[in-house]
Amino acid sequence: MTREVFSNIGLSLLFTLLIGNYVVDLEASHHVYERLSQSTNTESPSVNQRYRTGFHFQPPKNWMNDPNGPMIYKGIYHLFYQWNPKGAVWGNIVWAHSTSTDLINWEPHPPAIFPSEPFDINGCWSGSVTILPNGKPVILYTGIDPKNQQVQNIAEPKNISDPYLREWTKSTLNPLMAPDAVNGINASSFRDPTTAWLGQDKKWRVIIGSKINRRGLAITYTSKDFLKWEKSPEPLHYDDGSGMWECPDFFPVTRSGSKGVETSSFGEPNEIKHVLKVSLDDTKHDYYTIGTYDRVKDKFVPDSGFKMDGTAPRYDYGKYYASKTFYDSAKSRRILWGWTNESSSVDDDVEKGWSGIQTIPRKIWLDRSGKQLIQWPVREVKGLRTKEVKNLRNEVLKSGSRLEVSGVTAAQADVEVLFKVRGLEKADVIDPSWTDPQLICSQMNVSVKSSFGPFGLMVLASKNLEEYTSVYFRIFKARQNSGKFVVVMCSDQSRSSLEEDNDKTTYGAFVDINPYKPIPLRALIDHSVVESFGGKGRACITSRVYPKLAIGKSSHLFAFNYGSQSVDVLNLNAWSMNSAQIS
Repeated sequence: MTREVFSNIGLSLLFTLLIGNYVVDLEASHHVYERLSQSTNTESPSVNQRYRTGFHFQPPKNWMNDPNGPMIYKGIYHLFYQWNPKGAVWGNIVWAHSTSTDLINWEPHPPAIFPSEPFDINGCWSGSVTILPNGKPVILYTGIDPKNQQVQNIAEPKNISDPYLREWTKSTLNPLMAPDAVNGINASSFRDPTTAWLGQDKKWRVIIGSKINRRGLAITYTSKDFLKWEKSPEPLHYDDGSGMWECPDFFPVTRSGSKGVETSSFGEPNEIKHVLKVSLDDTKHDYYTIGTYDRVKDKFVPDSGFKMDGTAPRYDYGKYYASKTFYDSAKSRRILWGWTNESSSVDDDVEKGWSGIQTIPRKIWLDRSGKQLIQWPVREVKGLRTKEVKNLRNEVLKSGSRLEVSGVTAAQADVEVLFKVRGLEKADVIDPSWTDPQLICSQMNVSVKSSFGPFGLMVLASKNLEEYTSVYFRIFKARQNSGKFVVVMCSDQSRSSLEEDNDKTTYGAFVDINPYKPIPLRALIDHSVVESFGGKGRACITSRVYPKLAIGKSSHLFAFNYGSQSVDVLNLNAWSMNSAQIS
C-alpha cells in the first residue's frame, strides 16, 4: 500500500484508539464491589474450565491482583500476591503465599499477612521483601488503617529456619511510616513500598509511590535499623503531569551482559545503570526509565530521551500491570513478575469464580545499547514442553497464504518462529505522524494489506477462522530512500471471540530490530492468555482472549502472510505444553 493510501485512513486512527483506551482506563486495581466482594462461596471452580490456564500461576479461585514480595530464600522461590479470599472481585485483600523450586510449579500456604491490627484493619495492600545482611527476609507493606489512611508496616518471619516461611509476625512498632500534616503526604495516595537498598552511608533507602495533585512521586525514606524511618527532603524522582505512581520498583542493571545484580549493588555509571519503573494509575500500564542514581543526593536522573510519564517505554504493551522484580541470587538473574487481569465482564468473573493471573516470570536485563530492557520467559518453562513439531522450515509464505501448524495442542503451546523478508526497498513509507504503535495496529488490523505485513501467527483460531487472535509484524520505510525502517508488532484481538461483551482492544509496539536480519517471534499460548515476544524480547504484548469455538482440541494454530510481498519462514518450532502443578 502506498503512503497516500495510508494517509487516507489516518484520520480515523485517533477515534479508534480513544475507544480502545476508554475500555482500558476502566480497569482499576481498587474498584470495590461491596455485594460481590463479600461472597463466601467456598466451592473451587472446576479445573476443566475452558478459560483457566494450564501453566500460568493463578489460585484455585477468587480474585488475584498484584504480585508482592517475590524472592528466593534457602533455595525456595516465594510469591506473595494480593488475593480476596471471599470472592472473584477486588476486596478483603490479604497477602496470599505460594512457594516453588522452579518458578513454574507451585505449592500454596496459608496467607502470610491478613488484616488483624489497627494499622492494617481495612486491608493489607502491596509491598516488597528485603533480605537483610544477616539473611533474614522482612516484608514492608501498605496497611489501611481505621481512617482509611495508607500507612507502611513491617512483618518478619516467625521461624527463619523454615525455608517455606509459613508464619509471619507484625511489629508492635507499626506503622513505621505514616502521613501527617507535617510531611505533606497525601494519606490516600501513599503506598507500595519497594525492596530497600543499602547506601554507602550504611543507611537503608526505600521508595513509596504517591502523588500531590497531578505530580507523581517516588518518596524516599531512610533508616539505620530498618525500624525507624525518616522521610527525605526530596523525592527520588517525580513528574508533574503523570498522576499517581503505584507499585514503584527501583533496581540496578549491568551494562556488561544479561546477568542480574543485587539491589544494593554499587558500581560506576559506565558499569551500572538504574531502572525506575512505575505503574501509572491513570493508564493502568507499567512504564520504565533508564538512568543514573546519584547516591549522594539520593536522586535518580533519567538518561537523555527518557521521561517518566506516558511516553516512557513499557514492560509490556498489552494487559500487564503492578509488576515487581527480585534478584535471583541462585542463578544471578533478575526476575520480573506481572499481573494480568481479565478482559471479560465482572459478571462473567463471578460466574466462573476467579479473576486474574500472573504472567510467566521473565528474566529481565539491559540491552547492549543501554537504551532498553530485554525480557524473556524464564528457561524453566521449557520443562513443560512435550512433543516438538518441526513442520515449517524454509517455507515461503506467499501473499495471502496461511499454513496450519498441525500436531500440536494449539490451546496450550509454546511457539518460536523466525521470519525473513527480502526486497525491503518495496516497503511502504510510514506516515511521519504515526508515532503511536497502538494507533497503527488498531486501524491497520489483520485485514489491511501493506507491502510487508501483516505476517505472523494466528493463535487460538477456530477451524474456519470465525475466531482467531493474530500476532504479527509490519515493516515500513522511515522515509523515502532513507535506508531506515520501522518495525511494528501487533496483537489483534478484534476477532478473538464471538462473545461481544469482552474487551477486544488491539495492542501494538515498535520493535527496535534490523529487518534485514531474521525476525523472531515467540508466543506462549494458554487457553485465555497469549504472551508474545518480538525481536527476542525487545517488545512484549500480553493479551487475554475468550474464544467460544477455538477451545481445547478445537483450537488451531497458523502461520500467515497477508502482505503483498512474500515472506520466508526460516524455522518454526511448536511444542504442546504440559500443565504446571499449581495446587
